[in-house]
Amino acid sequence: MKQWSVTGTDKDFDGLKYDDAPVPQVGENEVLIKLHAASLNYRDLIIPKGMYPFPTNFPVVGGSDGAGEVVEVGSKVSQWKKGDKVVTLFNQGHQFGAVTTAAAGTGLGGVLDGTLRQYGVFNENGLVRAPKNLSHVEASTLTCAALTSWNALYGLKPLKPGDTVLTQGTGGVSIFALQFAKAAGATVIATTSSKEKGETLKKLGADHVINYKEDENWGKTAKSLTYNGQGVDHVIEVGGAGTLEQSLAAIRFEGVISIIGFLGGAKPKSTILDCLSNICTTRGVYVGSKALMEDMVAAIEANDIHPVVDKTVFSLDKTREAYEYMWKQSHFGKVAIKIE
Repeated sequence: MKQWSVTGTDKDFDGLKYDDAPVPQVGENEVLIKLHAASLNYRDLIIPKGMYPFPTNFPVVGGSDGAGEVVEVGSKVSQWKKGDKVVTLFNQGHQFGAVTTAAAGTGLGGVLDGTLRQYGVFNENGLVRAPKNLSHVEASTLTCAALTSWNALYGLKPLKPGDTVLTQGTGGVSIFALQFAKAAGATVIATTSSKEKGETLKKLGADHVINYKEDENWGKTAKSLTYNGQGVDHVIEVGGAGTLEQSLAAIRFEGVISIIGFLGGAKPKSTILDCLSNICTTRGVYVGSKALMEDMVAAIEANDIHPVVDKTVFSLDKTREAYEYMWKQSHFGKVAIKIE
Protein backbone atom coordinates (compact mmCIF):
# COMPACT_ATOMS: atom_id res chain seq x y z
CA MET A 1 0.00 0.00 0.00
CA LYS A 2 0.97 3.69 -0.32
CA GLN A 3 1.40 6.06 2.63
CA TRP A 4 2.75 9.48 3.59
CA SER A 5 5.11 9.64 6.57
CA VAL A 6 6.57 12.56 8.48
CA THR A 7 10.23 11.62 8.84
CA GLY A 8 11.49 14.84 10.45
CA THR A 9 11.03 18.60 10.58
CA ASP A 10 11.94 21.24 8.02
CA LYS A 11 10.90 24.81 7.27
CA ASP A 12 9.25 23.50 4.11
CA PHE A 13 7.55 20.10 3.81
CA ASP A 14 10.65 18.12 2.89
CA GLY A 15 10.08 15.81 5.86
CA LEU A 16 7.04 14.33 4.10
CA LYS A 17 7.83 11.07 2.33
CA TYR A 18 5.56 9.03 0.02
CA ASP A 19 6.46 5.35 0.26
CA ASP A 20 5.28 1.78 -0.15
CA ALA A 21 4.49 -0.14 3.03
CA PRO A 22 2.96 -3.52 3.87
CA VAL A 23 -0.71 -3.63 4.83
CA PRO A 24 -0.63 -3.75 8.66
CA GLN A 25 -1.66 -6.91 10.48
CA VAL A 26 -4.66 -6.99 12.80
CA GLY A 27 -4.22 -7.78 16.49
CA GLU A 28 -6.94 -9.40 18.59
CA ASN A 29 -8.42 -6.05 19.71
CA GLU A 30 -7.81 -4.23 16.45
CA VAL A 31 -9.64 -3.39 13.24
CA LEU A 32 -8.27 -3.03 9.70
CA ILE A 33 -9.76 -0.10 7.82
CA LYS A 34 -9.68 0.55 4.09
CA LEU A 35 -9.34 4.33 4.20
CA HIS A 36 -11.36 6.11 1.52
CA ALA A 37 -10.67 9.73 2.51
CA ALA A 38 -8.64 11.92 4.83
CA SER A 39 -8.62 15.64 5.59
CA LEU A 40 -6.01 18.11 6.79
CA ASN A 41 -5.82 20.39 9.80
CA TYR A 42 -3.46 23.24 10.67
CA ARG A 43 -1.86 20.78 13.08
CA ASP A 44 -0.85 18.53 10.19
CA LEU A 45 0.99 21.43 8.58
CA ILE A 46 2.98 22.50 11.63
CA ILE A 47 4.09 18.99 12.66
CA PRO A 48 6.58 18.65 9.76
CA LYS A 49 7.60 22.28 10.30
CA GLY A 50 8.59 21.56 13.92
CA MET A 51 6.04 24.01 15.35
CA TYR A 52 3.69 21.56 17.08
CA PRO A 53 3.69 21.89 20.91
CA PHE A 54 2.39 18.39 21.68
CA PRO A 55 4.13 14.98 21.56
CA THR A 56 5.38 13.56 18.25
CA ASN A 57 7.22 10.37 17.35
CA PHE A 58 8.99 10.33 13.98
CA PRO A 59 8.71 8.64 11.59
CA VAL A 60 4.92 8.62 11.76
CA VAL A 61 2.18 8.25 9.15
CA GLY A 62 0.63 11.71 8.89
CA GLY A 63 -2.95 12.82 9.32
CA SER A 64 -5.44 12.36 12.16
CA ASP A 65 -8.67 12.59 10.18
CA GLY A 66 -9.89 9.66 8.14
CA ALA A 67 -12.99 7.78 7.04
CA GLY A 68 -13.31 4.31 5.62
CA GLU A 69 -14.73 0.84 5.83
CA VAL A 70 -13.96 -2.07 8.13
CA VAL A 71 -12.39 -4.92 6.12
CA GLU A 72 -11.12 -7.17 8.95
CA VAL A 73 -11.60 -7.43 12.73
CA GLY A 74 -9.51 -9.06 15.43
CA SER A 75 -10.68 -12.14 17.33
CA LYS A 76 -11.76 -10.16 20.43
CA VAL A 77 -13.36 -7.18 18.67
CA SER A 78 -17.00 -6.68 19.68
CA GLN A 79 -17.84 -3.15 18.46
CA TRP A 80 -17.36 -3.55 14.71
CA LYS A 81 -17.98 -5.95 11.85
CA LYS A 82 -16.83 -6.12 8.24
CA GLY A 83 -18.50 -3.45 6.12
CA ASP A 84 -19.07 -0.90 8.92
CA LYS A 85 -18.43 2.74 7.95
CA VAL A 86 -16.21 4.46 10.51
CA VAL A 87 -14.19 7.60 11.25
CA THR A 88 -11.05 7.88 13.34
CA LEU A 89 -10.86 9.26 16.89
CA PHE A 90 -8.15 11.93 17.25
CA ASN A 91 -6.65 10.95 20.62
CA GLN A 92 -7.10 7.19 20.60
CA GLY A 93 -6.96 6.97 24.39
CA HIS A 94 -9.51 9.73 25.10
CA GLN A 95 -12.69 7.73 25.56
CA PHE A 96 -14.78 9.93 27.87
CA GLY A 97 -14.53 12.76 30.38
CA ALA A 98 -11.61 15.18 30.66
CA VAL A 99 -8.48 14.59 28.63
CA THR A 100 -5.52 13.24 30.61
CA THR A 101 -1.80 13.54 30.01
CA ALA A 102 -1.73 9.90 28.96
CA ALA A 103 -4.61 10.32 26.50
CA ALA A 104 -2.99 13.46 25.04
CA GLY A 105 -0.06 11.26 24.05
CA THR A 106 -2.17 9.08 21.77
CA GLY A 107 -2.77 11.48 18.90
CA LEU A 108 -2.99 10.08 15.38
CA GLY A 109 -0.49 11.52 12.94
CA GLY A 110 1.72 12.78 15.76
CA VAL A 111 2.54 9.89 18.08
CA LEU A 112 0.56 7.07 16.45
CA ASP A 113 0.39 6.32 12.74
CA GLY A 114 -2.43 8.28 11.13
CA THR A 115 -4.67 8.29 8.09
CA LEU A 116 -2.65 9.35 5.05
CA ARG A 117 -2.44 5.79 3.77
CA GLN A 118 -4.59 3.24 1.99
CA TYR A 119 -5.07 0.91 4.95
CA GLY A 120 -4.75 1.43 8.70
CA VAL A 121 -5.07 -0.71 11.81
CA PHE A 122 -6.67 0.90 14.86
CA ASN A 123 -7.78 -0.30 18.27
CA GLU A 124 -11.53 -0.92 18.19
CA ASN A 125 -11.99 1.88 20.74
CA GLY A 126 -10.23 4.35 18.43
CA LEU A 127 -13.06 4.45 15.89
CA VAL A 128 -16.51 6.05 15.79
CA ARG A 129 -19.50 5.24 13.60
CA ALA A 130 -19.63 7.49 10.54
CA PRO A 131 -22.80 9.57 10.09
CA LYS A 132 -25.19 7.87 7.68
CA ASN A 133 -25.90 11.12 5.82
CA LEU A 134 -22.28 11.84 4.86
CA SER A 135 -19.98 10.65 2.09
CA HIS A 136 -16.52 9.29 2.96
CA VAL A 137 -14.94 12.64 2.04
CA GLU A 138 -17.39 14.57 4.23
CA ALA A 139 -17.00 12.13 7.13
CA SER A 140 -13.21 12.41 6.96
CA THR A 141 -13.43 16.03 8.16
CA LEU A 142 -14.98 15.24 11.54
CA THR A 143 -12.12 13.85 13.62
CA CYS A 144 -10.34 17.04 14.65
CA ALA A 145 -11.99 20.30 13.58
CA ALA A 146 -15.60 19.20 14.04
CA LEU A 147 -15.03 17.52 17.40
CA THR A 148 -12.99 20.49 18.63
CA SER A 149 -15.90 22.81 17.79
CA TRP A 150 -18.39 20.46 19.42
CA ASN A 151 -16.25 20.28 22.58
CA ALA A 152 -15.97 24.08 22.65
CA LEU A 153 -19.75 24.45 22.50
CA TYR A 154 -20.80 21.48 24.63
CA GLY A 155 -17.83 20.21 26.63
CA LEU A 156 -17.83 22.69 29.53
CA LYS A 157 -20.89 24.95 29.48
CA PRO A 158 -23.37 23.53 26.95
CA LEU A 159 -24.72 25.86 24.30
CA LYS A 160 -28.43 26.75 24.66
CA PRO A 161 -30.99 28.00 22.14
CA GLY A 162 -30.85 31.79 22.11
CA ASP A 163 -27.16 31.97 23.02
CA THR A 164 -24.77 33.98 20.88
CA VAL A 165 -21.58 32.49 19.43
CA LEU A 166 -18.67 34.45 17.96
CA THR A 167 -16.58 32.64 15.35
CA GLN A 168 -13.34 33.76 13.73
CA GLY A 169 -12.50 33.28 10.07
CA THR A 170 -13.41 30.51 7.66
CA GLY A 171 -11.25 27.59 8.75
CA GLY A 172 -12.68 24.18 9.54
CA VAL A 173 -13.18 24.72 13.28
CA SER A 174 -14.95 28.04 12.82
CA ILE A 175 -17.28 26.81 10.08
CA PHE A 176 -18.24 23.71 12.07
CA ALA A 177 -18.95 25.95 15.06
CA LEU A 178 -21.22 28.09 12.87
CA GLN A 179 -23.12 25.03 11.64
CA PHE A 180 -23.47 23.45 15.09
CA ALA A 181 -24.55 26.74 16.68
CA LYS A 182 -27.24 27.41 14.08
CA ALA A 183 -28.56 23.86 14.43
CA ALA A 184 -28.93 24.52 18.17
CA GLY A 185 -30.92 27.73 17.68
CA ALA A 186 -28.09 30.11 18.55
CA THR A 187 -27.20 33.48 17.00
CA VAL A 188 -23.83 33.54 15.22
CA ILE A 189 -21.55 36.52 14.74
CA ALA A 190 -18.74 35.64 12.33
CA THR A 191 -15.58 37.56 11.53
CA THR A 192 -13.74 37.38 8.22
CA SER A 193 -11.28 39.32 6.08
CA SER A 194 -13.19 39.70 2.82
CA LYS A 195 -16.61 40.57 1.45
CA GLU A 196 -16.68 37.35 -0.61
CA LYS A 197 -16.05 35.12 2.39
CA GLY A 198 -18.57 37.15 4.34
CA GLU A 199 -21.28 36.40 1.78
CA THR A 200 -20.49 32.68 2.01
CA LEU A 201 -20.70 32.82 5.81
CA LYS A 202 -24.14 34.43 5.53
CA LYS A 203 -25.26 31.64 3.19
CA LEU A 204 -24.15 29.14 5.84
CA GLY A 205 -26.37 30.89 8.37
CA ALA A 206 -24.27 33.60 10.05
CA ASP A 207 -26.59 36.26 11.47
CA HIS A 208 -23.93 38.98 11.49
CA VAL A 209 -20.58 39.25 9.69
CA ILE A 210 -17.79 41.62 10.69
CA ASN A 211 -14.79 42.34 8.45
CA TYR A 212 -11.92 42.51 10.94
CA LYS A 213 -9.68 44.28 8.44
CA GLU A 214 -12.14 47.15 8.24
CA ASP A 215 -13.07 47.16 11.95
CA GLU A 216 -10.10 47.06 14.36
CA ASN A 217 -12.45 47.02 17.36
CA TRP A 218 -14.56 44.13 16.12
CA GLY A 219 -14.84 42.69 19.62
CA LYS A 220 -16.69 45.79 20.81
CA THR A 221 -18.82 45.70 17.67
CA ALA A 222 -19.72 42.06 18.28
CA LYS A 223 -20.75 42.87 21.85
CA SER A 224 -23.00 45.69 20.61
CA LEU A 225 -24.86 43.20 18.40
CA THR A 226 -25.96 41.08 21.38
CA TYR A 227 -29.10 41.43 23.49
CA ASN A 228 -28.81 44.64 25.52
CA GLY A 229 -25.11 44.72 24.61
CA GLN A 230 -24.36 42.08 27.24
CA GLY A 231 -21.83 40.22 25.11
CA VAL A 232 -21.51 36.81 23.49
CA ASP A 233 -21.88 33.52 25.35
CA HIS A 234 -19.20 31.56 23.46
CA VAL A 235 -16.12 32.64 21.52
CA ILE A 236 -14.37 30.18 19.21
CA GLU A 237 -10.85 31.62 19.56
CA VAL A 238 -8.51 30.45 16.81
CA GLY A 239 -6.26 33.48 16.35
CA GLY A 240 -4.32 33.57 19.60
CA ALA A 241 -2.21 36.71 20.03
CA GLY A 242 -3.90 38.42 17.10
CA THR A 243 -7.46 38.09 18.38
CA LEU A 244 -7.64 37.29 22.10
CA GLU A 245 -7.88 40.93 23.12
CA GLN A 246 -10.93 41.38 20.90
CA SER A 247 -12.48 38.14 22.16
CA LEU A 248 -12.23 39.47 25.70
CA ALA A 249 -13.94 42.69 24.55
CA ALA A 250 -16.81 40.66 23.09
CA ILE A 251 -17.45 38.14 25.87
CA ARG A 252 -20.28 38.50 28.39
CA PHE A 253 -20.04 37.91 32.12
CA GLU A 254 -19.73 34.16 32.72
CA GLY A 255 -19.15 33.54 29.02
CA VAL A 256 -16.62 31.00 27.71
CA ILE A 257 -13.69 31.72 25.41
CA SER A 258 -12.49 28.42 23.93
CA ILE A 259 -8.88 28.76 22.82
CA ILE A 260 -8.26 26.41 19.95
CA GLY A 261 -5.41 27.83 17.89
CA PHE A 262 -2.74 30.48 17.56
CA LEU A 263 -2.85 31.46 13.90
CA GLY A 264 -2.02 35.04 14.89
CA GLY A 265 0.82 34.12 17.23
CA ALA A 266 1.24 32.53 20.64
CA LYS A 267 2.09 35.59 22.80
CA PRO A 268 -1.04 37.71 23.31
CA LYS A 269 -1.06 41.18 24.85
CA SER A 270 -3.82 40.15 27.23
CA THR A 271 -3.11 38.22 30.42
CA ILE A 272 -5.05 35.66 32.39
CA LEU A 273 -6.04 38.45 34.81
CA ASP A 274 -8.28 39.84 32.07
CA CYS A 275 -10.56 36.87 32.76
CA LEU A 276 -11.23 38.39 36.17
CA SER A 277 -12.07 41.87 34.89
CA ASN A 278 -14.35 40.30 32.27
CA ILE A 279 -15.75 37.64 34.65
CA CYS A 280 -15.31 34.93 32.04
CA THR A 281 -13.78 31.49 31.55
CA THR A 282 -10.88 31.01 29.14
CA ARG A 283 -10.38 27.37 28.28
CA GLY A 284 -7.90 25.49 26.15
CA VAL A 285 -9.60 22.82 24.01
CA TYR A 286 -7.70 19.75 22.82
CA VAL A 287 -10.19 18.09 20.47
CA GLY A 288 -12.48 15.77 22.52
CA SER A 289 -13.47 12.31 23.70
CA LYS A 290 -15.11 9.40 21.92
CA ALA A 291 -18.27 9.96 23.98
CA LEU A 292 -18.47 13.58 22.79
CA MET A 293 -17.84 12.48 19.21
CA GLU A 294 -20.68 9.97 19.35
CA ASP A 295 -23.01 12.76 20.53
CA MET A 296 -21.76 14.94 17.67
CA VAL A 297 -22.39 12.22 15.07
CA ALA A 298 -25.96 11.86 16.34
CA ALA A 299 -26.49 15.64 16.01
CA ILE A 300 -25.03 15.67 12.48
CA GLU A 301 -27.49 12.97 11.42
CA ALA A 302 -30.50 14.50 13.20
CA ASN A 303 -29.91 17.93 11.63
CA ASP A 304 -28.53 16.65 8.30
CA ILE A 305 -25.42 18.80 8.70
CA HIS A 306 -22.92 18.54 5.84
CA PRO A 307 -19.32 19.69 6.35
CA VAL A 308 -18.03 22.44 4.09
CA VAL A 309 -15.30 20.89 1.94
CA ASP A 310 -13.02 22.99 -0.25
CA LYS A 311 -13.74 22.74 -3.97
CA THR A 312 -10.28 21.25 -4.60
CA VAL A 313 -10.11 17.62 -3.44
CA PHE A 314 -6.67 16.03 -3.77
CA SER A 315 -5.67 12.44 -4.52
CA LEU A 316 -3.38 10.59 -2.10
CA ASP A 317 -0.31 10.97 -4.32
CA LYS A 318 -0.88 14.76 -4.36
CA THR A 319 -0.90 15.12 -0.57
CA ARG A 320 2.17 17.36 -0.45
CA GLU A 321 0.40 19.74 -2.85
CA ALA A 322 -2.56 19.67 -0.45
CA TYR A 323 -0.26 20.71 2.42
CA GLU A 324 1.12 23.60 0.36
CA TYR A 325 -2.36 24.64 -0.80
CA MET A 326 -3.61 24.85 2.76
CA TRP A 327 -0.45 26.56 4.04
CA LYS A 328 -1.03 29.34 1.48
CA GLN A 329 -4.57 29.70 2.87
CA SER A 330 -6.02 29.06 -0.57
CA HIS A 331 -8.86 27.01 0.88
CA PHE A 332 -12.38 27.59 2.19
CA GLY A 333 -13.55 24.94 4.64
CA LYS A 334 -11.81 21.58 4.90
CA VAL A 335 -9.05 20.38 2.58
CA ALA A 336 -9.81 16.75 1.74
CA ILE A 337 -7.83 13.91 0.20
CA LYS A 338 -9.56 11.08 -1.63
CA ILE A 339 -7.89 7.71 -1.16
CA GLU A 340 -8.36 5.02 -3.80
